[in-house]
Amino acid sequence: MHIPTLMLSGAVCAATAAASATGIGLTAFRSHKSAGTTAGEFAGVTALIFAAQMLNFPISGGTSGHLIGGVLAASLLGIPLAVLSLALVLAVQCLVFADGGLAELGANIFNMAILGAGVGGMIRLHLTEHRGLPGMPATGIAAWCSVMLATIACSAELALAGTIPFGRVIASMLGVHAVIGLGEAALTCAALALIQQFAAPSPHRSRPAALALGAVLLAVVLAPFASGLPDGLEFVADKFQFLHDSMPLFVSPLADYSVPQIQSPKFATAAAGMIGTVASFALAMIAFRSVGAPRTAKVEKE
Repeated sequence: MHIPTLMLSGAVCAATAAASATGIGLTAFRSHKSAGTTAGEFAGVTALIFAAQMLNFPISGGTSGHLIGGVLAASLLGIPLAVLSLALVLAVQCLVFADGGLAELGANIFNMAILGAGVGGMIRLHLTEHRGLPGMPATGIAAWCSVMLATIACSAELALAGTIPFGRVIASMLGVHAVIGLGEAALTCAALALIQQFAAPSPHRSRPAALALGAVLLAVVLAPFASGLPDGLEFVADKFQFLHDSMPLFVSPLADYSVPQIQSPKFATAAAGMIGTVASFALAMIAFRSVGAPRTAKVEKE
């Protein structure tokens, strides 16, 4: 659901950038007081989310979806750090891989980090703490809701930018992303169960190392075989003819998740995935230490 270059107007881009900057500032402040995690765990989860977002899965109608990962990150890190983690992933995707427009980065962070991880994480907490739902069902419902919230926000931003009226696009956007949301829910629950099983801290296993290894395997082994079908937003944009080729504000070095010097498309994707995973891990380590988040704390488990 990455909004590409020139799909939004300047005013909407500025407003969403301001909203996202405010949200990131508040969550960075809250990370001082939240039950966080170690720097390595924060970096491992961030790298894992980056790698997982490369794995587009096909759905009916000739389109595809990919994991947003906001609720997964919130389940592992707590809400404030999850928002920061998703924002870092989206920044790396935009600046290095041209995935989402630069002017639209604020909107993408608002939709997928602030709403997807922040509000999605709060829905999960509400379902577990106030509705008494077990962890996995609550996680699945919250993950589906996070996709729907991001979809509604994206549709509203397109309407405010004058790209397409809200009433004309919302039904198609919700229809496509309701199915993608089911994939989000299933993948989030499956990933959380696997992480709890294989990345649980133990004397013989390093949780950050297990998370980082999982990220590398996803990016290098599985990402080259991801679906090449258009994602939900691209599918709807093509249907209503508001998807147009445009010149980027700058040339990303590894646009479309490919290393130009490598001839084989699959090896080029694997190499780009490895670079992005390492970059996400390193930037997350730096960001964690910059905001002064707790070095050690109890991590939420279900």
